[in-house]
Amino acid sequence: MRNSREKIETDVLIIGGGIAGGTAALTLADEGARVILATRAKSLQESNTFYAQGGIVYDGKDLAADILAAGAGVSNPAAAKILASEGPGLVDEILINRLHVPFDADSSGLERTKEGGHGVARIIHCADETGRAIETALAAEILKHSYIKVLLETTAVDLLTPAHHSKNRLAVYETLACAGAYLLDQRTGQVARCFAPWTILATGGLGQIYQHTTNPEGARGDGIAMANRAGARIINLEYIQFHPTAFYRIGAPRYLITEMARGKCARLVDQDGNPIMDKYDPKGDLATRDIVARSLYKEMVATRASCVYLDLKSYIEREEILKHFPKIRETLLPFGIDILQDLVPVVPAAHYSCGGVFADVETGETTVKNLYAVGEVACNGLHGANRLASTSLLEGLVFGRRAAAAIVNAPTVPSKTYLNDIQPWENFGNEEDDPSLIAQDLQNIRAIMWNYVGLERTTRRLARARVELSHAERLVEQFYQNAAISDSLLGLRNIARTAVLVTEAAWENKQSAGCHFRI
Repeated sequence: MRNSREKIETDVLIIGGGIAGGTAALTLADEGARVILATRAKSLQESNTFYAQGGIVYDGKDLAADILAAGAGVSNPAAAKILASEGPGLVDEILINRLHVPFDADSSGLERTKEGGHGVARIIHCADETGRAIETALAAEILKHSYIKVLLETTAVDLLTPAHHSKNRLAVYETLACAGAYLLDQRTGQVARCFAPWTILATGGLGQIYQHTTNPEGARGDGIAMANRAGARIINLEYIQFHPTAFYRIGAPRYLITEMARGKCARLVDQDGNPIMDKYDPKGDLATRDIVARSLYKEMVATRASCVYLDLKSYIEREEILKHFPKIRETLLPFGIDILQDLVPVVPAAHYSCGGVFADVETGETTVKNLYAVGEVACNGLHGANRLASTSLLEGLVFGRRAAAAIVNAPTVPSKTYLNDIQPWENFGNEEDDPSLIAQDLQNIRAIMWNYVGLERTTRRLARARVELSHAERLVEQFYQNAAISDSLLGLRNIARTAVLVTEAAWENKQSAGCHFRI
């Protein structure tokens, strides 16, 4: 048995460093709050935000209507209204005036693009690396702030809740509340108790529960799994958005090909160059993502093709391709694909979770007192059953700021009487984690999710998934209890839990809408 009595105290603990967590950290620190920002990555820049090729909405006119239309009748109108009214102003205040993010400009000012589901051209970009530009500037600002302490290579194990972790058994009768988290230092293997009156989950998405995803390796559903174990309400997890265009090559990562390509008139075509989307939807290549992704899936099944193709060369001028898509060209050249002269093989891939930890639309607080959730891990109903393109970065900005403001304006500081009652972490496992077992378990869970809980879902597939995932999670939990703790083992545990939650949500919802398509 190994334990750690290390104890850390701070005003606010933020888990995750993308645009949502980073915005919250800066807002709180500017108000004099001591912030600890913990990330499992080796670099603060490593996050879903960093890999976002698409842009960010910069014009709120009629935006709420487009969000509600894309959300297939499931979006929260209050969340859409807040994003449309507050978002553009925060882009100016934080991203442009404070962080000096170098958005593309033309003779009339910031260059604006139209993307699928949008009624007007309202998206601004930094070529095809908007997320990289934002996250780089955000990380630099965070690292120089004296009130923010960044903990790299630090994985959250579980949230601290007196009802679960207090030595005082009478705590079980109190309102469910969060008091921080157990944090694993990957370099030493030690787990510390990090106590904070307020905790913000900003852990990003869950794409790694699927066999094919555009998400980075850290998108394991960590925040969703931890919140669920702590007793928080989880909603809308059946709505998993699949991006239509991820680069397809056996053995290569599913590199995202930004929707801006189709916004600039690129077309989805078959191997002979014939356009595909016109026969599936009146909006053609600019239909919403759920429609495009399912259409491509149907096309591949009907033609028995392993992929379809994105044609930039025939529809976009050479100079425009070089200006707007330099990173895509650079990334694909080693695979023998030059977007200036070749068709790009693409397939749909898991991209974004529209559901997550329930978060109050005004404050971001969850159903666990003093625990907040922002960004992709959260669900305030903004995206409904299908996220509108280029709204996720703006969501992180707006609701990261709102959660921080709610904490700053809180009338009282939560009690710290729990500090001496919550026990140090104890790890009873003494076996080393086995990379081969972890790899096999991951492969098994991801294959089940892709084949049974993917783009099209049937009762029979979901029933099979429920049985197989339940068994898989039991094996993973036994593994976790007996092995020495590690980041990879924690990731496997969270992937197993999140996969079960997504599958159960899909099973319960018999009505197709947006990203959730039941046959």
